[in-house]
Amino acid sequence: MNKQPISTHQAPSAIGPYSQAIRAGNLLLVSGQIPIDPSTGNLIDDKSIQAQTRRVLQNLIAIVEAAGGSAQSIVKTTVFLRDIGDFAEMNAVYSIFFSSPPPARSTIEAARLPRDVSVEIDCIAVI
Repeated sequence: MNKQPISTHQAPSAIGPYSQAIRAGNLLLVSGQIPIDPSTGNLIDDKSIQAQTRRVLQNLIAIVEAAGGSAQSIVKTTVFLRDIGDFAEMNAVYSIFFSSPPPARSTIEAARLPRDVSVEIDCIAVI
């Protein structure tokens, strides 16, 4: 199988031994994104779940676009929330990014996320 790493400066650089995404055939597997501003490499200042979700999805979609896709190419996401009580507010922002039909999705409450953020999202896209 041919694996091709995908990366873009429009999303945060990997902060460990992983790729932003891997393309395998027509599948794109995008690593979990957290609310890092790619222009600074720092977490965004706004700590609200809405702002964090927006930045995470912008990062995720930038990687998908670097592989030649779009938000509509995303077929599955996994959302990790520090507090499942943030579900409705995260969902309100999430719904802005995806037209009908939205991707399949799992949402999981996680005890702790990298850099103590409130949300992390990964995805699978078909390119």
